Amino acid sequence: MSVAWTLKILISTLLLPPGNGLALLCVAGVFRCRRWAFGLAVAATMLSIAQCMPAVAGLLIASLENQSAAIAPNAPKPEAGAIVVLGSGLATNASEYGGDTANDRTLIRTRYGATLARRYDLPVLVTGGQLVETNASEAELMAGILQNEFGVETRWQESGSMDTAGNATLSAPILKAAGVQRILLVTHAFHMPRARLLFEQAGLEVIPAPTAFFSHQSFDWLLSDFLPQAKALQISYYALHEWLGMAWIALTH
Repeated sequence: MSVAWTLKILISTLLLPPGNGLALLCVAGVFRCRRWAFGLAVAATMLSIAQCMPAVAGLLIASLENQSAAIAPNAPKPEAGAIVVLGSGLATNASEYGGDTANDRTLIRTRYGATLARRYDLPVLVTGGQLVETNASEAELMAGILQNEFGVETRWQESGSMDTAGNATLSAPILKAAGVQRILLVTHAFHMPRARLLFEQAGLEVIPAPTAFFSHQSFDWLLSDFLPQAKALQISYYALHEWLGMAWIALTH
């Protein structure tokens, strides 16, 4: 693991939940004799609680998911040359499968990619690299799932990328060499704005094909939406991770 990758993980841990609130509490504890320490501790506590509320998490994730609509099942065939499915991690050493397999996020995207491939009869590219602790790349395992479980053949595998930026920069030459310029891009709805931006920067035309929406159009909140929940913290993490990623793109491009 490179130094840059390690720093990236450390910085994101400090800026994203639950690390952001815990980091502020630690600072308040270290400087507890200062006048501002109590105020910082209160702010850190409020931040941590807010990120655990479904109401707050829903607003955060909706700000991303509302940027691209789902493709209706009865929509006409899009003018695209291929379907690109992004990996999102693996479940390593899964004893019930006898080894590594797709995690829940990757499986959700793979399933929807298979649905679109059967619906529109378009070739599929899967993208995702190999981690140190795994025996195969995300792309290889996704291709196997598509073939063995959904009966969909994968035309291309991109197995060198380690993040979304790599998915885009390494997939684009493969597709362009095959004469593909416009793609259906399959990923989680909250991830679509950043993924679309990166694939467009790589020179491809993108038709969003988002899946797995967390947000809902209705904001008829219940009392439970203002009570801390573990799932809401995860959704807040996803949303803030994406906004942080897009801020980084804006700063570096």
